[in-house]
Amino acid sequence: MCKNPLLLRELNLSERELGDTRVIQIAALLQDKHCKLNTLILCECSITEKQCLILTSALKLNPSHLRELDLSENELKNTGVNHLCDVLKDSHCKLERLRLSDCSISEEGYKALASALRSNPSHLIELDLTGNDPGQSGVKQLSDLLQYDSCKLKIIRFLKSPAAEEACDYLTEVLGKSPLLLTELDLSEDKIGDLDWEKLSALLIDSHSKLEKMNLNNCELTEKSCSVLATVLSSKTILKEMNLNNSRLLNSGVKEICEGLKNPVCELKILKLSDCSITEEGYKALASALRSNPSHLIELDLRGNDPGPSGVKELNHLLQDKNYQLKTLRFLGPAADEACQYVTGIVGKNPLLLTELNLSEHELGDTRVNQITALLQDKHCKLNTLTLCDCGLTEESCSALATVLRSNSSLKELDMSNNNLQDSGVKKLQTGLEDTNCALQKLRLFDCSISEEGYKALASALRSNPSHLIELDLTGNDPGQSGVKQLNDLLQDPNCQLKTLR
Repeated sequence: MCKNPLLLRELNLSERELGDTRVIQIAALLQDKHCKLNTLILCECSITEKQCLILTSALKLNPSHLRELDLSENELKNTGVNHLCDVLKDSHCKLERLRLSDCSISEEGYKALASALRSNPSHLIELDLTGNDPGQSGVKQLSDLLQYDSCKLKIIRFLKSPAAEEACDYLTEVLGKSPLLLTELDLSEDKIGDLDWEKLSALLIDSHSKLEKMNLNNCELTEKSCSVLATVLSSKTILKEMNLNNSRLLNSGVKEICEGLKNPVCELKILKLSDCSITEEGYKALASALRSNPSHLIELDLRGNDPGPSGVKELNHLLQDKNYQLKTLRFLGPAADEACQYVTGIVGKNPLLLTELNLSEHELGDTRVNQITALLQDKHCKLNTLTLCDCGLTEESCSALATVLRSNSSLKELDMSNNNLQDSGVKKLQTGLEDTNCALQKLRLFDCSISEEGYKALASALRSNPSHLIELDLTGNDPGQSGVKQLNDLLQDPNCQLKTLR
C-alpha cells in the first residue's frame, strides 16, 4: 500500500479488526480536505453502530470526494444505517455506490434509506442490501424510487445469489411484477416453464422474499421438485400455504415433502395435495411427519388420492390429539363431504372409518342419496355394506346408486328393502349390475314392488356380468309368470356365481 494515504484513490481494509482507535484514524483521514479517496472498502471489519457514527460524522464534514463505500458484513443494524442516511441527505454528498450486504438491517433501516434518497435523489446509482431483512414493506419502499425520473438509482441489489436473481428476473417477466413485491405466487398450469427448481428455491429462501402463499397447481412436479421444495420448508421462510394439487407426486414425492414438514423451522399452515396419486404409504409418511413436528400445519387436503385400508385412520388420529394443531383434513369433494357430515350426525362416527353403514328408516330424498353416492365413489370411503331399508328411495335414487355400482367402489353388500322401487327403479339398477366394474356380492330388494318385468331385467344383468353377485333377495315381490324361472335358470349356469336366490 502507498505510504501516503492522501494520495490514494481506493482504500481496502477488509477483514481487519479495526477497533475504535483505527476507525477514529480513518475518520480523521476522511475529513481531511487533502483526502481524495474515491473508494473505501471496509468489509468484515467488525464496525459497530458507534464506529459507524464516527465515520459518517467525518464524511459529513467532507462529503464531496467519496464515490463508493462498502461496509458489508458489519453489524451496523438500523442505527448505523440512520447515521449513513444523514450523509446521504446532505446535498454535497456525491456517493454513487453504497454496499451494505449482511449488515443486520431490518425494515426500519430500509425505510430510512428510502427517505434519505427521496431527500437527495441526485447521485446514488447503486445500492446493495443483500443478506438483510426488509420486513413487509422494505423492498417496496426502495423499489418505488426506481420509478422516479428525479432519482438516479438504477440498481438495487436485494438477492444474495445469482440463482435467486435469475429466478426473480424470469418470474418478473412471466408475472409482470417482481416476486419480491408479492405475498402470493401463482405458478399454476406450469407457468414455471423452464425455470430451474434450484433457482426458484434460492429465491424463496432469500430473506427478501415475503411469499406467504405459493400455488403450483398442475405444474407436473417430480420427486426432484419435491426435494427442492422440502429444502424451502426446512429454511426460515415465511411460507404459510402451498398448493401442489394435480401433480403426479406419488409416494416418493410426498416423502420428500415430509422431510421438510419434519423440520422444526417449518411454519407451513396449509398444504394441498389433491389428486397427486398418493396411496397408503404416502398417508403414513404424512402422519409420521406431523407427529414429528406437530406445531404448525392446520389444514391438509388429500382429496382424489387413495388412502388404502389405513390411511384415513392414520391421519384422523391426529385430529383427536390436543398436541397437534391440525384442524382440517380434506378427503372429500363438496357433495361427499355433505354426506359425510350428515352420516356422522346420525351414527355418531365418521363413515370414512366404517366398513358397514345402516341408514334404514331415514327419509333420505334424492338430494341426500346423490350426496351419499358421491361419498361411496370416493376412494377414501371403504364401506363394504350399505343398508337403506325403508328410506323412501325412488327411481332417481336407483339411478344414483347404479353409478356407484359402475364406479369400482368397495361396496359388496346393498340392502334396499321396503322401498317402492318398482320395475323402473330396478331397470336403473340393472345398468350398474351389468357393468364389469360392479363387484357387488349381495343385493336385497325385499318388498320393493317389483313385477315380472323387473325380474327379467335382473336376469339380463346377471347374464351380462355373471362374475360377482352370489346372493339376491326378492321376497315380497311379484314375479309374474316367468320371473322365477328367468332367475332360477341362472343357478344352473356354471358361469354364474349366484348361489342364493330368495
